[in-house]
Formats: sequence, C-alpha cells, structure tokens
Amino acid sequence: MSTNRRSYEDGCATAHALDLVGERWALLVVRELVLGPKRFTDLRAGLPGISPNVLAQRLEELEQVAVVRRRKMAPPAAAWVYELTEWGLELERVIMALGRWGARSPTLLQGYPLSTDALILSFRTMFDVAADLTASIELRIGEDRFHAEIAKGRMELTRGAAEHPDAIIDADANVLAAVVYGGRKFAEAVRAGELKVEGHKSIARRFLSLFPLPQPFRG
Repeated sequence: MSTNRRSYEDGCATAHALDLVGERWALLVVRELVLGPKRFTDLRAGLPGISPNVLAQRLEELEQVAVVRRRKMAPPAAAWVYELTEWGLELERVIMALGRWGARSPTLLQGYPLSTDALILSFRTMFDVAADLTASIELRIGEDRFHAEIAKGRMELTRGAAEHPDAIIDADANVLAAVVYGGRKFAEAVRAGELKVEGHKSIARRFLSLFPLPQPFRG
C-alpha cells in the first residue's frame, strides 16, 4: 500500500475496506470498470472531473491492493487496459447498494451528467420486476453497445450488441437518463430526434419504464 495513503488504524473490516477504496474517486474508478476493461483514456472520458494525475494515482493504489490489474490486450489492439480482479468485481454489489441508498437522499441533486457505464449500472440497480415481459433490447449509446435480455421477471444487461433484438434504442446517456429518471416524455425525445428506436417502439417505451427510483427519505 502506498505510503501516502491514510489509514483509520482500526481493526474493523469496514474501516479496512475504506482504507482500500475510500479515497476520493476510488469507487468511481471501480464503477467505470465493472462492465469490462478500459484504457486510461476511456476512464478519463467516463470521469471528466478527475485530473490525469489523480486518476493515475488511484489506479496505482487500486493495483497495489489487488482491486485492479493492468494488462496488455492481444494483437491487433495491443493496448494496455485496466480491469477489476475477481475480488474487485465483488464491489459491484457494494456500488449498487450505495446507488440505491443514495437515490433515496432528500438532497440528491438532479441534472448532473451521467457516464455511460454509470447509467447502465443504474439500470441494473433500479430494475423493477417485469414478470409479463420477455424481450431483447439493444442500447446504442455513442460508440457503446449493450444488450438487455428480460424474461421471467429478471434482466441480464451486459456490454455488447444483441443478436436478435426486439427493439434498438439509440440515444445519448443523458437523454436516456432524462427519460428514465428526469420525467422527460419518451414521445417528446423521439419527436426531437434525440432518441431513435428501431423495431417495436412499444417494447422500447416499456423497457425505459422499468427503472423507478425509490421514494426519497422523509424524516
């Protein structure tokens, strides 16, 4: 562990976990890697508020404590990427629980931009049971492709194109966030040309309604 890192010097495992991933930006770096490996430049794009020096420091610290590893991709790409270790991937459940808890905050600020991966993880977190829906959805967000398979009240949402989608939804991450969480009307976004749908528009509309935010805490 880096000698510059502060420690709680507390025997509790929770305190130790915070020693490992409690520094500013650390968990957001982890969030950006949950859906797969990324290059340094991809991480910068997903975390526009972090400086290159701080990102490099956090990645080094996360490598030192076995949460992240760096590897070179096979040719022809041959690029260096960062990815979560098997143990690091267990933090997805922590991030999802924190996201659900934070969504109930009475002081949650709306309107801030969301990275693509943050949006997809929010869909995994907020998914509501849809027992009557069986569908395959492809999401196109810029250059990124994701596919959701919904059946028997469950959803698998992962990176990559769908083989035989019932609907393809193409939109910017912040447009999708506005429709799903911000009250923007699906039809209005379609009319404006900011949300494009191929295939069954009714399935696309239904899909975007499956992620209700929890009620905010009222003391």
